[in-house]
Amino acid sequence: MTDAYANAHERTSTAPAPDFDAIVIGAGFAGLYALHKFRDQMGLQVQVFEAGDGVGGTWYWNQYPGARCDIESLHYSYSFSAELQQDWEWSEKYASQPEILRYLNHVADRFDLRKDITFDTRVTSAAWDEDTRLWRVGTDDGATVTARYLISGAGNLSVPKKPEFDGIDDFSGEVYLTGKWPHDGVDFTGKNVAIIGTGSSGIQAITEIAKDAKHLTVFQRTPNYATPLGNEPLDPGHVQEVKANYPQVREDSRNTRGGIPYPDTLPSALAVTPEERRRVFDECWAEGGFRFFLGTFADILVDKAANDTIAEYVREKIRQRVSDPTVAAKLTPTDYPYGTKRPPYETNYYETFNRNNVTLVDVADAPIVSVTETGVRTTAAEYDFDVIILATGFDAMTGPLLEMGIVGRDGQRLADKWADGPHTYLGLSVHGFPNLFLVTGPQSPSVLYNMPLAIEDHVDFIADAIERLRQGGFDTIEPALEAETGWVAHANEIAQHTLLPETDSWWMGANIPGKPRVCLVYLGGADVYRGICADVVVKDYEGFTLSAERERTSAQVG
Repeated sequence: MTDAYANAHERTSTAPAPDFDAIVIGAGFAGLYALHKFRDQMGLQVQVFEAGDGVGGTWYWNQYPGARCDIESLHYSYSFSAELQQDWEWSEKYASQPEILRYLNHVADRFDLRKDITFDTRVTSAAWDEDTRLWRVGTDDGATVTARYLISGAGNLSVPKKPEFDGIDDFSGEVYLTGKWPHDGVDFTGKNVAIIGTGSSGIQAITEIAKDAKHLTVFQRTPNYATPLGNEPLDPGHVQEVKANYPQVREDSRNTRGGIPYPDTLPSALAVTPEERRRVFDECWAEGGFRFFLGTFADILVDKAANDTIAEYVREKIRQRVSDPTVAAKLTPTDYPYGTKRPPYETNYYETFNRNNVTLVDVADAPIVSVTETGVRTTAAEYDFDVIILATGFDAMTGPLLEMGIVGRDGQRLADKWADGPHTYLGLSVHGFPNLFLVTGPQSPSVLYNMPLAIEDHVDFIADAIERLRQGGFDTIEPALEAETGWVAHANEIAQHTLLPETDSWWMGANIPGKPRVCLVYLGGADVYRGICADVVVKDYEGFTLSAERERTSAQVG
């Protein structure tokens, strides 16, 4: 036995065992299912770290008034347990935040998940140790633990955008972020309230806060194409029909672009008569929710002329619902295509601006200069408030990952590797970061797919990959550089064939100053994406490199 071999053998045999097989970050939809899958079905030792003091992820943090899912409850739910699907009863077509949080707490209790979740603990570092072939994960309590596999279930919209207004710390009143809302609620009675931002969260909050506030002033930079949610109590007959056919419903859902089993879209908005086009728009508008975005015509997001037809339809609806023509004009988008920002859904949003206690301030015409001790100053006026609410969005997709200080092989920081935008393979893994998995990561369908199904797809893929390692005697898996480069090029090429790059949106990373402007989601469709992932597995993880400690030892000896 040579000295080199002996040293390598000693290093291998005496290497410390990891504290856990897998560390999972986050206890939302992704973290809960990952824990159940890895622990209960695979027998792994799993530790989940959660920054909050309870489960729920985005539905734990976003407890602002009006928070509600815009995917139907019967579809926005786990499919992994037939018993869970049958037993849980949703009350509304689109569940509210409190109901979704109750559901996730029920899941945590039903599968006894809390015992392996450490709450009130934020991951602050994660570094790959090449000598031990383990991840070293640090938390904000000063502890460090190790694991073979590191799985991020931190979510896509979990890092609120930092306030960009000078003077926010000087304001003498109350300041709230929709993405970090107080869990004991906020009383707006008799108060003058400002809300900055009219994205999905802002639109939901505005409608509810206006009912209680003495006066609500809405600061809007960019108007949105908000369309009706169409919420209502669930029809027991419909629930019974879905539950009786859940396996087929889920299969149909997974074979669509968006993970919701809507009827097939028609090929082109330009290939039908204006009357037929209007009929389709009316039908989808009446049904509400994502049906209007996903269920009309296939060329809406790729052909500007086709998009113009649906954009004008929404503009017409806005003008009909807002009494003051001047206010209606400010609320009507005109300078970007419909659907190239994340489409928000609403209930009586536009009618809210007909109330006497609601004022709209267009900051595109009069930008905010600063927050003062008493309120907000724009280039045109100064306003006094008791409360300021920031509904200014998130550092989406990449923000949650970069915030954790992840460091891969040879000390490479993920933040440096992604300096010009994310580089992933399948939105699931990163070259140079062995055994790191991203659940619904950038360059996967993620937010353009029904998230619980997208999460299950990714966790199942990760579980199968780990099992492949175990059965084959391998220690690590990571994408080959050429596979990663090819996937990034593929995802970007598809995006360039759509209208999305024409618009500044968080889908493009354009809402964060200095963030690379690149499409963060895979636009080929969830059904196509699932087929690609399945093909990768069939070809024995094509594009991935699987390696073993013994191979590394042999290389060192040679």
